Amino acid sequence: MNLVLKTPPAHEPLEIQEVKDYLRLDDVTDTSEDDYLRSLIIAAREYCEGFQNRAYITQTWELSFDYWPSQVIELPKGNLQAIDSVTYKNSAGVVTTLTETQNYVVSTRGVIGRLFPPYAQFWPPFVPWTLDAVVIEYTCGYGDTAESVPQKVKQAMKLLISHWYENRTLLSETRQAPVEIAFAVSALLRMDRIMPI
Repeated sequence: MNLVLKTPPAHEPLEIQEVKDYLRLDDVTDTSEDDYLRSLIIAAREYCEGFQNRAYITQTWELSFDYWPSQVIELPKGNLQAIDSVTYKNSAGVVTTLTETQNYVVSTRGVIGRLFPPYAQFWPPFVPWTLDAVVIEYTCGYGDTAESVPQKVKQAMKLLISHWYENRTLLSETRQAPVEIAFAVSALLRMDRIMPI
């Protein structure tokens, strides 16, 4: 199984001004650290998404297999919005595109989206291409806007950003490692964590 991000989120769950307010940076005209803050926002989102195995803002992912894995295919990242395409390639290199309802059924009930053949049917029999014979492209995430992302995720991101902003090096001035904030962050993120498939 291979999972590849095809279309990243169009924007981040937090705006620069939100982060500046949280960090209590009072000079709103000072933009000297905006690029650094943007990089912290992206890093915090990537960390939180990785920890929770989720997509926050709408993203497109490609999941591939060397063969049909089973009757039910669970789609990682949670909050399935749509199946964009399902294709398979035979040993001759011929690609076939499947059609929803005729060749597969989608379930968006629950956190994990699932894909399976229609009732009393099976995935198409074929001699697969050597690698990545089955490819599923799908869209997932809480939604298109930052407002769709849960507040606990945003709070975890702010904690990480604040920690990284205040501790820019591995060691503090006293040559000690910065205090670990993992408990607060993981406590916020564990509630909706998807266990890896």
